[in-house]
Amino acid sequence: MGLAERRRTLGYSQEKLAELVAVDRTTVGRWERGAIQPQPPQRRRLALALEVSLPELDALLLPPQVASGKAIGHQSAQSHDAGDPDEMIRREFLRILTISGALTILPVEEAEALVDGVRRGEAADFARMNGHLWQVYQLARSKGSVYPVVRDQLATLTHALAGHRGSPRPLLNAAADLFQLAGEVAFDGSRYADAAASYTLAASVSKDADAHDLWACALVRHAYVDMSGCRYQRAAQMLGAAARLAERGDSQLSTRHWVASVQAEAFAGLGDLDACERAMDQAERVRDLPGDHISGGWLRFDGARLVEERGSRYVQLGRLDLAEQALQEALGQTALASGPSYRRRAAVLVDLAAIGAKRRDPDQVVAYGAEALGLARTSGSGYVARRLRSLCDELGPLRGDRRVAELEAAIGVLNTQ
Repeated sequence: MGLAERRRTLGYSQEKLAELVAVDRTTVGRWERGAIQPQPPQRRRLALALEVSLPELDALLLPPQVASGKAIGHQSAQSHDAGDPDEMIRREFLRILTISGALTILPVEEAEALVDGVRRGEAADFARMNGHLWQVYQLARSKGSVYPVVRDQLATLTHALAGHRGSPRPLLNAAADLFQLAGEVAFDGSRYADAAASYTLAASVSKDADAHDLWACALVRHAYVDMSGCRYQRAAQMLGAAARLAERGDSQLSTRHWVASVQAEAFAGLGDLDACERAMDQAERVRDLPGDHISGGWLRFDGARLVEERGSRYVQLGRLDLAEQALQEALGQTALASGPSYRRRAAVLVDLAAIGAKRRDPDQVVAYGAEALGLARTSGSGYVARRLRSLCDELGPLRGDRRVAELEAAIGVLNTQ
């Protein structure tokens, strides 16, 4: 069903719909032909008038060739080339902003200006667009919803690199940044091979650009793929390489401290308490850095989550009293955090539930596990789902408790996007 069909289903003429949305009748006609797209404030009024949600409105606004089955996220190379890539990127970028509720991040006029700069191959505009995409990714409930525009941005960046004259380093930096975001989207969706491939590409491009901090961060993200499969020794080796690269990077950035915080997780997985605590202490020194020490995109480590990370490491090491003290403090912090923090709060809840499992306390398991399950359903996060499934491995004899068994069953059928 398209926009015009939905309008007729409700018994509206173009004039009536235009009156409801406070636009001219010709504007409605252009929307229905796909000549232009509604601006964000108009989208909300249009969705209300048509009695649909914003995502449903986006489906109604799809061009005819897309609505007939060639969805943007699944187009072939031939269908991608057949359209106007600049218009598609603009439309997709605005669509992602609308879906994620992140409209306050970027005014429409600035989005249009950015797309124009991207079309011209301006490295600075690629970098700014990437920064906005990272913000959208952080705010989006469904991380996979960001993928289509990331893919199209990569295609446009590749085209810009092919025709670029002069030093390619700024564009290579933008490519390394974007490959890391593509990897994050894949990792959250539990597509580990795709994530590893993206991180490998990010590392390779960073090396070509001689960008040590970007390179180190790509290796850190790759190490998470290994740790998801409990390959802690391999992860520790990769993180050692990342640490050496970070030492050659910008000392005013937080790269080396992020590397240390992830090394702590690898050491905890290996059962090495002393090495874990040394790494956490190194990560804590991020608080001594002056000014703005994060990129806002590929490097977001500011130490805000160190309390919960320390608690999680103590859970891994079986130091439950130390873990619970840190995690309760972290739980209070996530309750006060501004904006969505589903993954962060859910991770703390799963760790507290895991402590209950180790103590054979079904009440604690159910109380914290059920809340984490609710956040997993709300966010559609593959990361939260993985954490919950790891909790199931800890349940043991507690499965005899009806409530625990019901929680495990609900986790078993959890669907994520």
